[in-house]
Amino acid sequence: MERVGVVGCGLMGSGIAEIAARSGADVVVIERNPEALAAGVERIERSLTRAVNAGKMPEHEANAARGNLTFSEDFTKLADRQLVIEAVAEDETTKIQVFKKLDAVVSDAEAILATNTSSIPIIKLAMATRRPEQVIGMHFFNPVPVLKLVEVISSLLTSADTTARVRAYATDTLGKRVITSPDRAGFVVNALLIPYLLSAVRMLESGFASAEDIDTGMVLGCAHPLGPLALTDLIGLDTTLAVAESLYEEFKESHLATPPLLSRMVQAGLLGRKSGQGFYSYK
Repeated sequence: MERVGVVGCGLMGSGIAEIAARSGADVVVIERNPEALAAGVERIERSLTRAVNAGKMPEHEANAARGNLTFSEDFTKLADRQLVIEAVAEDETTKIQVFKKLDAVVSDAEAILATNTSSIPIIKLAMATRRPEQVIGMHFFNPVPVLKLVEVISSLLTSADTTARVRAYATDTLGKRVITSPDRAGFVVNALLIPYLLSAVRMLESGFASAEDIDTGMVLGCAHPLGPLALTDLIGLDTTLAVAESLYEEFKESHLATPPLLSRMVQAGLLGRKSGQGFYSYK
């Protein structure tokens, strides 16, 4: 995996691109427009600078990572990639369109097309290509350079060779810890996490407790590093909503139904840290 592509350079895509570049790969990052591309470049630069200033990375390693990164709006730059990781918005239609483009552009017959989706069934994306056996889920966690976990999700059609190669890359090259999941909405982590976050939103919505007390209770009472509402702000309320809707669509269980407060906040653009305001203010 010496030639890696990343589609999308938001919170997740920038982190994935950074760790791939830090591992020594030649990384091409694709974004949809100049503004998004510039924001992604700035995001990676801030992360590298922060790591150097904190003494977690020598300056020469940061410079090497910078030299391994190429940014573009041109999908054809991905033609020779051995692995492409899609990390665009958590929207099924958007992701399917990306996989159709990748299937048309990526010319390496053994290339793996991975998705960082947190909830969309892998088979839906795989069937948008002519190589479903080479499509797999590779779900990272935010912040990608810090958190060690990667969920690897094989669809019914993913080949054993694809799974083995992705596991080896994630563990041996990126230094991540891999867990595996069947191809069902939410996979392992979000199938457990999202109902918990929705319960916290319902508790706040009902007036049972304040946001601060809900979060303090879980941090000090259960030794969680972050309370559920602060965590929802970190993940993004829009992403939380998208995953919840995907889970509900698949399982139709009442505890997975979206609380009205979460829907209204997303409609109002109160998305958490990314917008500066969610359950807490970050301005």
